[in-house]
Amino acid sequence: MNNRFGFKDFIQIVLLGAVLVIVSLSMLQRDREWVLQRDVLDKLGAIEKKLSSGVVAAGPGRAVSTSTSTPAPAARDESWARAGVAVEWQPPWEYATDPHGKPGFEEGGEFTEIFEGQPPKITPMIASDVYGRRVIDRVCDSLGAYDPKTLKFRGLLAAAWQRDPAGMWIRVRLRDGLRFSDGEPLTAEDVRWTFDDYIFNPSMETERVRATLDQIEDVKVIDPLTVEFMFNKALSFNLEYTLGNYVLPKHFYSKLQAAQINSATGLLVGSGPFKLERLDVENQWTQGQDIVLVRNENYWGPRAALDRMRFKVVADSTSRLASYQSDEGDMITPTSPQFVKKTREPGWDERNQSLRWVNMRSGYSFIVWNQGKNAGRQTPFADKRVRQAMTLCLDRERMIRDIWEGVGEPSQGPVNPESPVFAAEIKPWPFDPERGKALLAEAGWKDRNGDGILENEKGDVFEFEFTRSGSDEISERISTFIKDSYARVGIVMKVKPIDWAAMSDILKGRSFDALTMAWSASAPESDPRQIFHSESIKEGGDNFAQWNSPAADKAIDGIRSTIDFEARRKVWQEFQAVIHDEQPYTFIRVAPWLRFVKKGVGNVETYKSGLEPWEFFRAAPAAASAG
Repeated sequence: MNNRFGFKDFIQIVLLGAVLVIVSLSMLQRDREWVLQRDVLDKLGAIEKKLSSGVVAAGPGRAVSTSTSTPAPAARDESWARAGVAVEWQPPWEYATDPHGKPGFEEGGEFTEIFEGQPPKITPMIASDVYGRRVIDRVCDSLGAYDPKTLKFRGLLAAAWQRDPAGMWIRVRLRDGLRFSDGEPLTAEDVRWTFDDYIFNPSMETERVRATLDQIEDVKVIDPLTVEFMFNKALSFNLEYTLGNYVLPKHFYSKLQAAQINSATGLLVGSGPFKLERLDVENQWTQGQDIVLVRNENYWGPRAALDRMRFKVVADSTSRLASYQSDEGDMITPTSPQFVKKTREPGWDERNQSLRWVNMRSGYSFIVWNQGKNAGRQTPFADKRVRQAMTLCLDRERMIRDIWEGVGEPSQGPVNPESPVFAAEIKPWPFDPERGKALLAEAGWKDRNGDGILENEKGDVFEFEFTRSGSDEISERISTFIKDSYARVGIVMKVKPIDWAAMSDILKGRSFDALTMAWSASAPESDPRQIFHSESIKEGGDNFAQWNSPAADKAIDGIRSTIDFEARRKVWQEFQAVIHDEQPYTFIRVAPWLRFVKKGVGNVETYKSGLEPWEFFRAAPAAASAG
């Protein structure tokens, strides 16, 4: 039989092929539709969830309330709340600036910051220096925090709170689903334990935190997600200073003795967006090692884009800049001369982001005068006239011009000029060495034998030891300038350089005559009790000047107890006037923040609160080179 392939057969095969293609395309289209439908349903579910909590997204890093002043009972469970007192619901804590959608956004990679000094410890509330705090802030969360953009204090771990109209209690509701980095749930019991058994434990070296929390009478667990703070007095800072403390995991720290925690260098566990790469009680992080954090995959909030954050130390400013330029780090705090010089170089901006701005944490540098004893010897600085003279004999405007290339301005006191309570009418002390010498003579310090050196009536030479950390050029220029300034009026100053890691022990032991360092604020109104109240002299508190001023104590107590802002601002002005008169410190300079950041780091935003490194990402090469 003939087996011929005719035109009719060809048509049938073509039609069959067409049918198969149509069927395949139809199945593919149905698969795509199913994926799209699933994506839409997921998004709708997320929106529904936010609607049920009373908020919807309003753009990157923002949220707006969808609830009315009287939300439907089904929208929010307020069975935990005290009856008759308004509940202050808090919006979700999200990125201040969402990195997603930014040019070059990618997940992954490591970000390295080069510190100027070595943190001696990174254990929460035991570590007391700025470098340790920068690390801990990435790992530990608090019940509330300041919004980076608005500086409004709002809920972080807290979903809501109630405040007693009389100011004697605060009840806090935790967010659902909070977990520590090891996956264990974060509950109201962890909050209670953090205060009662960690901060308030007299065996714990948490004096600097306790100094601002003496008003807390009791911490009660109401239910697993609700905790209540009872106060013995109504203070203006009760909300911020109570809810602003880190919450620590009871299940981890309670296994350790107080002495173990006090002596520890790297016992750092929290609920923040990052965690320590290596946490080993028997083999902790110690000085000299890089501090490495990794993304906390159990984080309850928005996922960090970076895989890792690294912190390393290069103490010398010249070496630090060289390390940064050699790509050993992504961010440094340059000296003012470095900032001015580098930003003028052609091509610098092609690879670097140069940041200069004033924010809540812009600090002030100072010389602190120890008014007590050092090694059993009374320092000369117990006399107010001597302290005033030390300020009058120092040309701080010239210091800023010659040492810091004109970056900054003379400081008049401890309050940030950006603070709403800054007393602008108080001006910095002038440079007036003749008036300074007259005050020194009035206090009994004169050149009694014509050798150009001041002596007291006993014949003791006016000589003091000046302690400074670091051995870089800026530190040396500062101490040389100060030494030469005082030599001109007959005062002998001996310079004692130390490592930054030793500073904490020196301050606690009051084993110095004078030293230079800087403070930065942690709030728009930073409670001065911790640093300047006489109660903070004892137990190694931060009044290491040992300044005992009844007028300052009265003003500090008034600041803390005055709830009305306008009335409190007047008390703040009284406090600043006392500080200005008595000069426990010689306030040197208020400086803007300076940072160099590589262009390869994306989403670097300058906020009123400083920086938010957890929002950073490693930009794709093309986007980084495009700037």
